[in-house]
Amino acid sequence: MSLGVAIKGAEGLVLAADSRVTVQAQQSDGPVISVNFDNASKLLSFPSHTRHRYVGAVTYGQALIGRRTAHSFISELEEELGEDRLSTEAYAEKLSNFYMERWRKTDGLPSPEDYTGPEMTFLVGGYDEDKPYGSMYQFELPKNPEPTERNRDDFGMAWGGQLEVASRIIHGIDPRAIPLIKEILDLDDQQEGKLRAALLPALQYRVPFEILPLQDCVDLAIFLIRTTIAAQKLSIGIRGVGGVIEVATITKTQGLHFIQKKEIHGEAREALGGR
Repeated sequence: MSLGVAIKGAEGLVLAADSRVTVQAQQSDGPVISVNFDNASKLLSFPSHTRHRYVGAVTYGQALIGRRTAHSFISELEEELGEDRLSTEAYAEKLSNFYMERWRKTDGLPSPEDYTGPEMTFLVGGYDEDKPYGSMYQFELPKNPEPTERNRDDFGMAWGGQLEVASRIIHGIDPRAIPLIKEILDLDDQQEGKLRAALLPALQYRVPFEILPLQDCVDLAIFLIRTTIAAQKLSIGIRGVGGVIEVATITKTQGLHFIQKKEIHGEAREALGGR
């Protein structure tokens, strides 16, 4: 499941994601069990020496295309991008087309029309050469491959995956609450829209994204993911968010820079007897 966060601020963009992948496993006629792996890479980036260093992406939802993660395709994707720097929108389109093609070519996967599982969602963030502020785009595979810009005319945040905790904090209400109220009170779509328009502005946590320093944007992204991890440890349900929280900033001058990133390592010093 996971949780991905993208923040657009005046000083730059922040991309953040956890590192947990949850898969369903079953042996013979035994029960289906959930298995977690905490070392996945869901924050996608390109080498810092290339002209593609001004863009990045986080992915959440469906973790695999066949047997491969989105991150495992990066070297192949980079070859297709060429050497020229693109607009953020063009990068989002390139990523969508690339992963959509891999989806269609992978044996055993249903066609987009027949697919009923969770979407593989991407939040793409980057800086265009001729624009003072960054931009963010979202697309979902395989059902909604057309990139849509988020927070086009203002600053703000996008998040997704297991979003119950984050949405309660930011919106002040569980994302399931309004549909539940609609069902209980037998509201039509227009009434539901009025209810949503009244509740969210009144209850949401007010964050001044337009003046929020880049460091505070980093802190906010980590806070939402860390709080979700902590809450899931204390509750009954799918613990789909976990592992190392990876965070990167993207600025107009420096491009993408990892603030924290997991590394491959051996045993901890304590496990080696202090040697």
